[in-house]
Amino acid sequence: MQVGVVLPQTEIGATAASLRTYAHEVETLGYDHVLAYDHVVGADPAVHKGWDGPYDIDTNFHEPFVLFGFIAGCTSLACVSGIVILPQRQTALVAKQAAEVDLLTNGTFRLGIGIGWNHVEYEALGQDFSTRGRRIEEQVDLLRRLWSTRSVTHAGEFDTVTGAGLSPMPLQQPIPIWFGATSEPAYRRIGRLGDGWFPLMQPGPKLDLALGLVRAGAREANRDPASIGMQGRVDWRGDVDNVGVQFDKWRTVGATHVAINTMGAGLKTVEDHLDALGRVAEAVL
Repeated sequence: MQVGVVLPQTEIGATAASLRTYAHEVETLGYDHVLAYDHVVGADPAVHKGWDGPYDIDTNFHEPFVLFGFIAGCTSLACVSGIVILPQRQTALVAKQAAEVDLLTNGTFRLGIGIGWNHVEYEALGQDFSTRGRRIEEQVDLLRRLWSTRSVTHAGEFDTVTGAGLSPMPLQQPIPIWFGATSEPAYRRIGRLGDGWFPLMQPGPKLDLALGLVRAGAREANRDPASIGMQGRVDWRGDVDNVGVQFDKWRTVGATHVAINTMGAGLKTVEDHLDALGRVAEAVL
């Protein structure tokens, strides 16, 4: 089981110095990868009355592809988007950005994608919130073709490409695509299309149900369910023993990757987050 970290970008500030310090120490501690969330814009609660989303206009988010280029220049850590909200972005541009990150990280990039929940963000990026589920399926096929075929022609419901291709190509052809999901159709989509997925729950009955749907989707598509990776999340709340218990649970359910999440634990500085990750590394790495 490969062990990485969730970048606490909402809590460690937005400076290059803080990101560099964090990434260097994470690598030194022995972690394998860094996972980052994605939001392009946040909603202003003063304008959107009754806003109850987990993030808003004042929450720090780095643009993931730019961020990963920076981390690749500082470290040899693998990079994982967890997730990029794919249907609100241009497919060919995402293909280009992901290919570049894959080159810079020496072929260790995993592109995590999902459909998102923030209609305000979709509007700001000029995309249709209501068709995001249909669009992502077309985008996945087009991404894989762009990463592995010199000249692509595609005429779909949402994207048109005529005799065009990427150069340079990524090292991984295609780059692994991992999904975030919270619904039955999305779990089945993972089984049909995904190289892996990010459960948004802990091991237990809800995860068992979701796993069953992922595996059913895989079998329906004549795919081996065992070929689909799974990335668990272990939340740090100040207790190393509890982290060990969470690790054991993820191993038991067959997780291939786990990321340590220190956000939301009341930590205030880069050093606080790194101290927690150091304590975890001593216990589990």
